[in-house]
Amino acid sequence: MSKEINPKRYQIYQKIVKIVGVLALVLSVVLVAYLIRGLKVFENPDALAELIKDHMIFGSISFFLIQVIQVIVPIIPGGVTTVIGFMAFEFWWGLFLNYVSLSLGSLILFWLVKEYGRPFILLFVDEKHLIKYEKHLSSKTYERFFILNMLSPMAPADVMVMVTGLSSMSYRKFIRIILICKPISIVTYSYFWIYGGQWLEKLF
Repeated sequence: MSKEINPKRYQIYQKIVKIVGVLALVLSVVLVAYLIRGLKVFENPDALAELIKDHMIFGSISFFLIQVIQVIVPIIPGGVTTVIGFMAFEFWWGLFLNYVSLSLGSLILFWLVKEYGRPFILLFVDEKHLIKYEKHLSSKTYERFFILNMLSPMAPADVMVMVTGLSSMSYRKFIRIILICKPISIVTYSYFWIYGGQWLEKLF
């Protein structure tokens, strides 16, 4: 059962979320511009790895925490940081950090919705969109629908996790789906943007 939230506090939370969302968007644009124009990562994919090679431990811990937070607060563009993980830490370590952090973040997000219900989701998602997603919950094929979204690199994964928190899905089943599906979507999404970006740069 979801917990009740004080209306006045809820309004404050909504304002904070909006402010953080704007700041996150601005910072993401600045970061992408720096990677493309400053480090020229499409020309030299190893540029970011070379930049942090002397700060690997600190960089790994910082990246891990950022990834967990961007899932729990799903207004921060997570796709950018996921791609950065592979560029900065190379394939296997980048995959490990992305996999564990995103899976942990998804589990925490799922738990938060189980605890606080729709009010928590409405901090981040417009009610009209939420209602649209909720319609799938009554479907007998919702579990398959959720799995397909977790496999897809372009699906709104964080929103789907939150909506699924409203369902009767058990923690065990949710964790199993996340652990199986996350590596596929992470690798597909990241390599699409890394190599797709290089291809587009050559094209134009």
